[in-house]
Order: sequence, then C-alpha cells, then structure tokens
Amino acid sequence: MKPNNLERSTAIPDIPAIPDLSDLRNLCDAQFDNSFVRALPGDAETRNVPRAVRNACYTRVDPTPVRAPRLLAWAQPVGELLGISRPESPAGPAAEVLGGNRLLPGMQPYAARYGGHQFGHWAGQLGDGRAITLGEILSPDGKRWELQLKGAGKTPYSRTADGRAVLRSSVREFLCSEAMNYLGVPTTRALSLVATGESVVRDMFYDGNPQAEMGAIVCRVAPSFVRFGNFEILAAHSELDALKRLADYVISQHFPELGAPSPSIYARWFEEICRRTGTLIAHWMRVGFVHGVMNTDNMSILGLTIDYGPYGWLEGFDLQWTPNTTDAQGRRYCYGNQPEIAHWNLTRLATALAPLVGDRTALEQGLTVFGDTFHNAWREMLADKLGLVTLEHEGDDLLLSDLFDLLQQVETDMTLFFRGLMTIPVDGAADMLEDTALAGLLRRAFYTEEAFAHAQLSQLNGWLRRYIARVRLDAAATDLPEFVNVRLQRMRRTNPKYVLRNYLAQQAIEALQQGDASVMMRLMQVLQHPYDEQPAHDELADRRPEWARNKPGCSALSCSS
Repeated sequence: MKPNNLERSTAIPDIPAIPDLSDLRNLCDAQFDNSFVRALPGDAETRNVPRAVRNACYTRVDPTPVRAPRLLAWAQPVGELLGISRPESPAGPAAEVLGGNRLLPGMQPYAARYGGHQFGHWAGQLGDGRAITLGEILSPDGKRWELQLKGAGKTPYSRTADGRAVLRSSVREFLCSEAMNYLGVPTTRALSLVATGESVVRDMFYDGNPQAEMGAIVCRVAPSFVRFGNFEILAAHSELDALKRLADYVISQHFPELGAPSPSIYARWFEEICRRTGTLIAHWMRVGFVHGVMNTDNMSILGLTIDYGPYGWLEGFDLQWTPNTTDAQGRRYCYGNQPEIAHWNLTRLATALAPLVGDRTALEQGLTVFGDTFHNAWREMLADKLGLVTLEHEGDDLLLSDLFDLLQQVETDMTLFFRGLMTIPVDGAADMLEDTALAGLLRRAFYTEEAFAHAQLSQLNGWLRRYIARVRLDAAATDLPEFVNVRLQRMRRTNPKYVLRNYLAQQAIEALQQGDASVMMRLMQVLQHPYDEQPAHDELADRRPEWARNKPGCSALSCSS
C-alpha cells in the first residue's frame, strides 16, 4: 500500500476547543494582571493631548465616558474562552465597563505608541488613536488576554481625530474577527459590541459629505496587539534601551520557547515572526480575503490578522482587486500583492531590529523563511482546494496559471467556484457529460452568461477535462478505495461555503441601525460553521446581488468604513 498523502491537511489549523466551564465569572469579577505596563517604560507625561511621545512604549490614559452604553452583541465563545459570562442586562455594569465608563480593579488603561510605513512611506508617530487597552485578563487556564476598546475616545496619538468609532465599522470588525477565527485564519477576536448613545461625524469616502452616525465600541481580544510599528518608532528615534526591553518582553511572554534574549535569539525570533506571517498570508489567499490596508502598523508581531478596516472578500476573482477606495489608483494592497507587501513590511521590521542583532545578514535568513513558508503553505493549500495530493506533477504549474487566467476572463466568484469544484465528477461519469452540462455544474459561480459563450465555454471545459485527468492520476497513485471521499473531505475543510461578503455585513449594519439585531446574530451563527452546508441558510452563500455592486459599504470602502 502506498502512503496515504491525502490524509495530510495543513490548510486549516486546529481551532482549540472551548473548555467546558461550569462557573463563568461576571466580567466585573475578572482578574487583571498587566505585564505590558509593568515591564515596559511608560510615557512620563500625563496630559491627554496630541503630542510627540518619546522614550516610552505606551501612555496611560482612561477611556472617555459615553452617554448611554448599551450592549448590542456578545460573542459567547470568546466569553467562555476568557471565563466570562454573558451580561444579564444590556445596560448594566458590564456595558459600563465595555463602553469605557467604568474601570475595574486591576485595570491599567493605556494607549500604545507605535509608528508605521503607510502606503510605502514612513508616517512617523501613529499609535493607538482610538483604541485603549483596559488590561490583561487572566483566563481560567492561566493565559493572558489583552482587552482593548476600539472607539474609546481621544489619546495623545489621536492627532486631530475624535477617538471614536461608528456603528458600521464596529459591526464589520466584530463580525469579521469571529468569522476569520472559524475559517481557521489566525486573528484577533471580538468579545462585545456596545452602542454609545452618541453620534459620531464621519466623511465615509472623504468627499466633503460628513454625516452624523451612530457611535459604537468593540472590545477586541488578543494575546497581544503589539505590531511591527511598535518597534519601528523606537528604532526611528534611536531609543535602543526601550527597543531592547520591548523585544525582550515580547520574547519572554509570547515566544518563551526561544530562550533568553541574545543577538542570536533575536534573529531566531525574527525568523519565527516571518514564519507566522507567511502562514497568515497564505490563509488570506486561501479564503480570498483582502486586508485592504497592510501598513506596517497593521501587522501583528504574533502573525494575527489585526485592524479590520476596508477589508473584503474576492467576489469577482481579480488579482488586482482592493476594497480600499484610498488605494483605488495604486492598488498597492490588492489581493495579488499581499505576499509581496508582507515581505516588504518584514524588511522594515528587520531594519528596526537590526540594532539588537548587529549582523544584518542574520536577519536575511528570516526573510528567506517567510518566502519559503508562504510558498510551501500556499502550494499545499491550493492542492487541498483542488483536491490534489500535491502540486508536484509535471504540468501542475501550467494547470494553476491557466486556472487563474480563466477565473479573471469573466467575472467569477472565487468562493463559489472552488466550492463548486467538489461537484465535478472525476470518475467515468465525467466522460458521459457533454461540455455544456459539465460547465453547467459551475454556473452559480459566474456573474454573467458570458462565461457560457462559445469561446469561454471551450476554455472552461478544456481546463475542467485537464483537471479531471489530473485528479485521476492521484487516484491511481494512492491505491485508496475511499479516494473520492477523502478528497472531498479535504476540499470541504479548505473551501468555505460561507464568507463575510461585504453586502451581508452591510445588511446586518442597516438592520441594526433600525434596532434589529437578528440579521447580525443569524449571520454570526452561520459564520461559525463556514465549511458546513447549512441548507437553511443557502441564500447567505449566494453571489453578490446586482443591487450591491456599487452600493456604499457593499463594494469598495474607505479607511473610515
């Protein structure tokens, strides 16, 4: 019997099971222990006014209270992860905490200082301009989780902004954080969504039409929100003691397996950051996710997806597509550029860490690790998406390149196309199907009938026949009677049926603005099982409807979205 390589699946990491906790705590009884504040230098200045901060990793600042905090949504699995029970009242003490009106014993709120390269240019000091970390909560298993309120008010890093967030952007972050988790993509999480009872003025598309909108606050959760930019700002100002202290802290707290910090350990640590980032970007590409604003200040040191702004999922497959209106001309952060941009961002991080390592060549190995990790992970994920054992056969590269060319010739939904490949017969039944019938199995993935015009139909069927032949090679090589079932299992766990399409998020936002939370909660429940069929919710897996093609919030978005 030949090795069963079909059972290998690296596409989706295991999602840790939520522990069965019989005694969940009230949020107001949670225990906080703030290692970040304790270990690192803070801002000596206490005035909460926009200013340049020096020789510090953070500034102590309290959230600005809001008029009427009210809990709109609660992510029960995240609450259980933290050992926190769902608040009994939407307007009780927990809402006061999650809205920034009340601090609990042990909390030491702060805004982090960081810089960043934005759209390829050094932007100087940035920092948490509307996010305030309440502290680190200790979960029942002893792990630390940082609780951060996004939209909690002004900080010294707010510049001319108000430090607030609108409902629509908060809903998008709340939903997407959790959707990405269940897709198996490394990500920050979201615990709660709170309405503030106040209006926030925003010019959504920066076109001179500001409007008052409902304000909201998301409670974000992660082991750490430290990003590339935290190190960049310290290196840019030659604050080398703080740079070393931050690096040592991150290694001891989040990479303890590396050992005591030293120049060689810093280099190994950078390799691990590169490895995690490579895996992360491969997952983005796998599910068709486009971050939209991959500035270095939006890149996690832990390899997590952070800062959900103008994101989107590929609907019509287009390597050049970006959901960010600010990027509409340059398309720097389009889908196909994400691996290259991640590499560019890592080189900026390498420059910031170079004073700790001494030998810049030692950091170059990390960049090689990124390239190798991304390449290998993406190839394995593509193999899984296609239901192939590997992509190492002669002709596989041509099969892939022809596929991506084909997908871009007419408007083709990426999610539906790859999911639809599971319906293509690869046994003798395929030989009995006429070309029109074979291609028709994928009809749902195409936005127009142009896909079934003569020339395009011929190309599509030509590729499908080659694909079927390639699958049969694997079937012959594995010697497995259950080959078809095993193959479909791998495809099913790699190709989601449900993703957070922008128009679905917008529908949830509009309903919530009218006081109806049911649309959002239904969507959230479905997205917790994105690989399952869930036939009762089939309409949530449909292509983007035509009415949503150019509707604000359903197509391109801005950084304020």
